[in-house]
Amino acid sequence: MQVKISTTLSCPPERAWQEIQQVKLLLHIARPLVVFEPIQPNTFPATWGNEKYLVRMRLFGFLPLGKQWIVITLDDVKCELLDDGHSVIIKQWRHRITVEPTPEGCTRYTDTVDIEAGLLTFGVWLFANVFFRHRQNRWRKLVNRNFIYM
Repeated sequence: MQVKISTTLSCPPERAWQEIQQVKLLLHIARPLVVFEPIQPNTFPATWGNEKYLVRMRLFGFLPLGKQWIVITLDDVKCELLDDGHSVIIKQWRHRITVEPTPEGCTRYTDTVDIEAGLLTFGVWLFANVFFRHRQNRWRKLVNRNFIYM
């Protein structure tokens, strides 16, 4: 199943792309719904690399959601980030982030996620719809605060 959600960010695409590459963006926009804790490596880098990261996820910071691999591929030419993630339960979490310029000089930001989790696929898909709407709402607020992380 696929989730595809877009929003307009009031910043240039170059700035959005810079922020996307920073780990602190994920940690900020996912909170407080999902909290990520690094396992392997045991600390997050400042910026994503074309690497694999094992994380522990917690709903609202305390309810265990299990461990998941975040498998990052960055495409600087297209300004795209791909997380080809997976876990024991979620066999495929293929999350593509894209940024495109709008005629007004803003950014069209899109999350596209392909999900495969067997019998749990529909439930994971429902959660992903809520999660990515939450993330994009936090993104817009962050942009409106001139990227002041709180």
